[in-house]
Amino acid sequence: MDSFAALRRMMVDCQMRTYDVTDRAVLAAAAEVPREAFLPPSLSHLAYLDQTVPLPGTGRALMTPMVIARMIQGLDLKSGEDVLEYGGGTGYGAALMARMGTQAALWEPDAEALAMAELAMREAPGGASASAVRPADESFDAILVSGACETVPDSLFPLLREGGRLIAVEGFGRSARVKLYHKSGGKVSGRPIFDAAAPVLAEFRKAPAFIF
Repeated sequence: MDSFAALRRMMVDCQMRTYDVTDRAVLAAAAEVPREAFLPPSLSHLAYLDQTVPLPGTGRALMTPMVIARMIQGLDLKSGEDVLEYGGGTGYGAALMARMGTQAALWEPDAEALAMAELAMREAPGGASASAVRPADESFDAILVSGACETVPDSLFPLLREGGRLIAVEGFGRSARVKLYHKSGGKVSGRPIFDAAAPVLAEFRKAPAFIF
């Protein structure tokens, strides 16, 4: 456990701080939440590397630490807000947001990933919950989409309350950018805030085009 604590501190100092993550609440949560608990024991040695880690037997992955931290920073969370992580696999993002004082939940439709998330949250309790059930409309102040979307994730927009924010990686590979959406006057608009890459979520893949 001492070695993981040292690796956690190194992750915060050498990955997150150097990637323009400056929010004290985000950095404190990352320094406290045991990322290794959100991976199978056989992969725990990868928890603090600067890389995406696919979750075996699922269609999900644990995003790169610095990317998920900077995305959470972009949501500008307030204590007590209702927040959602979508497609987060084992729910590391939800755990970070819960540690920041929010009411955090994970919506994970992938059954195998959800089972892993429920186990991880028992091992690293922090107040986050996990479910495969779609939440009710207008339930959240902020939504973290933990994966890349080749199409606009507009099916998640109805879950936002007025004034709510949603952040997602849009695109694939080097062309991908993190986009922050806001809901105002019942309408949702977005703007790119930084470049980043993440594994594509299958439900937000672009339909194959027929080429003559």
